[in-house]
Amino acid sequence: MATIETLNQVNHEGRERLYPSITNPSWLVLRKRRQLFQKWFTRFPQPPFRVLDVGGRIQPYRSLLPPLISHYVAVDLIDSPLVNVVARAEQLPLADDYFDVAFCTQVLEYIPHPETVIAEIHRVLKPQGFLLLSVPSAFPRDSDQECWRFLPAGLRHLLRTFSAVEVEAEGGSITGFFRTVNACLNVFAKYHAIRLLFRYGIYPLMNLSGVILEKIARSQNDQFAANYSVLAQK
Repeated sequence: MATIETLNQVNHEGRERLYPSITNPSWLVLRKRRQLFQKWFTRFPQPPFRVLDVGGRIQPYRSLLPPLISHYVAVDLIDSPLVNVVARAEQLPLADDYFDVAFCTQVLEYIPHPETVIAEIHRVLKPQGFLLLSVPSAFPRDSDQECWRFLPAGLRHLLRTFSAVEVEAEGGSITGFFRTVNACLNVFAKYHAIRLLFRYGIYPLMNLSGVILEKIARSQNDQFAANYSVLAQK
């Protein structure tokens, strides 16, 4: 029973990452990330293909891929029913030039030497293989293990061994502002009653305000983007 409950828990967490409720303080960026990934998936090779998920404890984006995947390998330091290999991302126990696609979402901020992880992913990808990456730019520290925040120029430098790199903000500066307000409120919501008020009152209001104002402004400004997604090709 414990295994089933754990599997249900990670599946629920993955679904909430992929299709977040509007009560989620990160709804704005998670929604945009899904849209970006779906757009980029159209460039992937025809299935079947091999997929690596670095930090793949919950695998939120797996369900968006075509069903004909010949091999899906999830690597994480924390074991879960979905993890195939418990290992450090800096030392992937995997063969060179093996995978067609790699995911690495919201992982690099916890790695002291992110360039080592990128080098390992580059090593195990086939020539012309794709990396889908997401990283925070503006977010309160949620763990003592966090080391970094990332900006476009730094990402392009980090991924300089790849032949092509596209960096896109998960929403512009307006989205970044409203998501950051939500994130900061979430830090201060220590009491249950306040959390309920924020979750069912403030967060949805901020999320809807961000969407509406982005559409009205039609601005391309991303100076205060809260998160970035990246598509890189080896």
